[in-house]
Order: sequence, then structure tokens, then C-alpha cells
Amino acid sequence: MLIESGSPHAANTIGITLTINGETRSLQVAPWTTLLDLLREDLDLTGTKKGCDHGQCGACTVLVNGTRINSCLTLAVMKDGASITTVEGLAGSAGLAGSGGVAGAEGLHPLQAAFVEHDAFQCGYCTPGQLCSAVGMMTEGHAHSREEIREAMSGNICRCGAYTNIVDAIEDVMHAGAAR
Repeated sequence: MLIESGSPHAANTIGITLTINGETRSLQVAPWTTLLDLLREDLDLTGTKKGCDHGQCGACTVLVNGTRINSCLTLAVMKDGASITTVEGLAGSAGLAGSGGVAGAEGLHPLQAAFVEHDAFQCGYCTPGQLCSAVGMMTEGHAHSREEIREAMSGNICRCGAYTNIVDAIEDVMHAGAAR
């Protein structure tokens, strides 16, 4: 919940600064505002989805300082000074370590292009969280096999069951990154 600085509610807010998708923003937020609600409701970055609101589905996954987190479980004030990457900012972050290289011809992050190529989405609701989680997983560098990818991505639920295609897309980008 963003509060304008002359509002009677301004006394109940905390000033924070976040770099969101490369843009530094100084914000006044209510202390109980989740990072997910700040992104979706106040900053109109609606790519990040609200699924279960309990940290169980992964639809709200974003990257904070390169690490994947469930934004529904994180208070915005806890991330003061952090760098946040949402699905909207992935193409601009294509140079992240382990992400597989530079943005593709259509301006997509390599994982976004691989998701399209492998039909790694059906309804698309989980896709933003899957993408951010996969970028974070690749940056972590712990998953090297299909089984390890599946385990590392197990916090992201796809209710349509596109798991095989998701793993195929991630694996392709990981192998392309290793070859460079």
C-alpha cells in the first residue's frame, strides 16, 4: 500500500528504496505491505502472480539481489535497499551469471525464448514464477541434471502439468550457457 506523503496515513508508513528492474524507486509503504502487493497493486507490475498467498505455489517468485524468493511471504520493508527483478525485468537482466547469455532477437531473456520454443506453458499463470525461479536456480549453480532441476524447481507448481517442457527449456538454456 503506497501512501502519498501529505496523506493522513503517511504517519503509518516507512520509507524504503528499491531498485526494481533496474529503476531505483523511493517509496512510502505501510509496514504490513507484502512485496507482492507492492509490485502488483502499487507499482502495476502484474506479471508476478498471486496464487496461494501462502508461499506454497511459487507463482509470486521474484529475484531479490539475484536470489529467488516468494514475494507473498516477504514484507516490502524487509527488502529496503534491495535489487528486485520481476518477470517484466528478465529481458534486461539477461546478462545475469548463469542465465545463458544475452537477450534474444525478440528482446526476450534466453529462458523466455526457450519457454516459447518448448511450449513450456499452457495457461501461463505459473510462467512468471517459473521463469524467475529458473533464473535464480541457474544463478545458484546447484542443479546440473534433469533430476536436480526438477528438485530445485519443486516449489513452483504448474497446475496444467507442463513440467517436462519446463525442464526441457531450462536444460537447453543451461547447456547453451555452459557451451559459451
